[in-house]
Amino acid sequence: MSLAGRLADRIRSAGPVSVAEYMHLCLHDPRDGYYAVRPAIRADGDFITAPMVSQIFGELIGLWMIEVWRQMGRPDPVRLVELGPGDGTLMSDLLRAARLEPDFAAAIDLWLVEPSHPLRVQQVQKLGAVARHAESLDEVPGGAPLLVVANEVLDCLPTRQWERREGAWRERRIGLAGDQLVFGLAPAPGLEGAPEMAPEGAVFEHSPAQEALASELGARIASEGGAALLVDYGREAPGLGDTLQAVSGHRKVDPLERPGQVDLTVHADFPSVLAAARREGVETRGPMAQGDFLRALGLEARARALSLAQPESGERIRRQVERLAGAGQMGDLFLAVALHSPGLRPPGFGTQT
Repeated sequence: MSLAGRLADRIRSAGPVSVAEYMHLCLHDPRDGYYAVRPAIRADGDFITAPMVSQIFGELIGLWMIEVWRQMGRPDPVRLVELGPGDGTLMSDLLRAARLEPDFAAAIDLWLVEPSHPLRVQQVQKLGAVARHAESLDEVPGGAPLLVVANEVLDCLPTRQWERREGAWRERRIGLAGDQLVFGLAPAPGLEGAPEMAPEGAVFEHSPAQEALASELGARIASEGGAALLVDYGREAPGLGDTLQAVSGHRKVDPLERPGQVDLTVHADFPSVLAAARREGVETRGPMAQGDFLRALGLEARARALSLAQPESGERIRRQVERLAGAGQMGDLFLAVALHSPGLRPPGFGTQT
């Protein structure tokens, strides 16, 4: 039976499911979940990520890691961890940049946190046997400082949603109208954090999963030392709005159609993520627009160097830079934040806190 059919049976027997439950099933159901079975992260698939736009993205993150490692006192070993590595492109480019500092490259103990078997296969094809895999961050061993990168990971973590109706917040849940999945509303006793006053129809989102990841990263960094760089599209300040979306073939589609066959995302709630990390004793930087962050790391200089080395590719490189850093594109749609041990000054953020 398809995931849609099993969802319908579950709803008939146990009642509507929350948006968070729906997202988790659609993305990670072992039999039919999008990432468990059919992730299509490529130009001819459903979507691409910044590392696939240009090698410069991963290279600049590699230079960021080198500088933070130096500020940490050049520890050996250092656990280099990528959460949600996709097809391995970011880490491949990062490691190429890491070779500019041979001591850093030699100190790396590389871990890829990836629950998706199809993506693990792609990562091994791209990187070889240089990395070890873990299902979750808690499987990465302790005993050494951490350097963590996560690009477009927070947006895949489930969120709950509430809608303002008749002066009260009601939780959005997914039920059935006949055989079709539909949104509905249920009482929401004990809801915390939502604004007292909001217009009729406003949607409030909260992701315990995003906060839990930030807390886990914060606790690990507070204990072991290090830093984490998170890049995602999301909220720069607390706010309202329905950000649940589904993407198929590089186009937005109905999130309730074809469950398990399309990617589902929500915006990263950066204010909550940073607050959760700080509660564990780490410092934070950002949010900062991706374009500003990459330019501060030397985006234009690296693009010029590539264009000189590959003059026939100059126009392509220019388009790639525009997509990574341009207004109305990834440059201001995506944000970067850092979580780090007290006293470090991660590059790219200036004096932002």
